[in-house]
Amino acid sequence: MSEISIIYDGKCELCNNSINWLKKKIEITALDFHSADLPQFGLSLQQCSREVFVITGNKTLSGAGAVAYLLRVRGNRVLSYLITLSGPIGRSGYRWVAGHRNSAPVKLLSRLLKN
Repeated sequence: MSEISIIYDGKCELCNNSINWLKKKIEITALDFHSADLPQFGLSLQQCSREVFVITGNKTLSGAGAVAYLLRVRGNRVLSYLITLSGPIGRSGYRWVAGHRNSAPVKLLSRLLKN
């Protein structure tokens, strides 16, 4: 398997808890977009402020696609499949979570990942 690099928002509690949750099962390189060398990955600050990016091999995934990939690699294949299968619904769900990080449902998800 290729190395997996994740470019995420290091100031986001859900993002940090997600990274720690992933590290329990898979080897990743996690880079906070606030301090990462984004041009090295062909990414901009504007792009990374909107969604997570996964770079593995010659593939770059973002948003819901990145989340589905990480879930599959971690062994959560059913959830990965559901996100992928849902298409625009999964992408809309990702955008909702990203835009509502301080909402009760997102804070609950963050706490669940922390345990």
